[in-house]
Amino acid sequence: MAQKLTQENVRKNYLLASLNDADLERMMPHLSLVDLELGKVLYEAGDKMDYAYFPTTAIVSLLYMMESGSTAEIGVIGNDGIIGLSLLLGGDTTTNRAVVQSAGSALKISAVAVKVEFSFGNEMHDLMLRYTQALMTQISQTAVCNRLHPIEQQLCRWLLLSHDRLHSDRLVMTHELISNMLGVRREGVTLAAQSLAARNLITNRRGTITVSDRKGLEDAACECYGVVKTEYDRILGWRPPQQAIVNAMSSSRVK
Repeated sequence: MAQKLTQENVRKNYLLASLNDADLERMMPHLSLVDLELGKVLYEAGDKMDYAYFPTTAIVSLLYMMESGSTAEIGVIGNDGIIGLSLLLGGDTTTNRAVVQSAGSALKISAVAVKVEFSFGNEMHDLMLRYTQALMTQISQTAVCNRLHPIEQQLCRWLLLSHDRLHSDRLVMTHELISNMLGVRREGVTLAAQSLAARNLITNRRGTITVSDRKGLEDAACECYGVVKTEYDRILGWRPPQQAIVNAMSSSRVK
């Protein structure tokens, strides 16, 4: 039996949590809770998008795929955002691929329904425009980071962005998959992870990375993570600081 949606569980997505009760109630009949498995492709580049997704516990990577088959992550979206933003910006397709980076749940809504809500020009309309600017900052900063900073700092940024959107300190992800996200060699990811583990910033097990020292990881990262987080907090003022998120989720974190 499908789980009955309430405003409480819908508000686990920060964008939806920002809407007033009336707007959220109007959207709720169009939302359904779905499970997203690790590696599930929500859409390929060029595909017509029939649905948008508001992640609650899942994390989704936006990947650009070259003709050679090589990939690189251009953005990461979790409980802070929406998958399918192009639907609201005049397009039914996009040039990137959306794949589940961390398994979990999301709220699914049809393209028609989300477009109608956006067209009302209400609170959701303004919120999505602000979110677009925040996501553009993340995408552009990712490009700069991948070009200018060493793999270890790229890995720190990637882990911190993922950790912000997780309900656990553990990230189930192989070095091979991380290398595909960052667009670097797997051996480089392995060496970087070993270096972070030697400094007790992470625990590195086969297929799993656990954040052991959040503050230390922030200190080891380049400025790119801070730029992205600061801009998200500035543009989307509803988002609580990371420590508040950690405290709120402490009872459900996997130790």
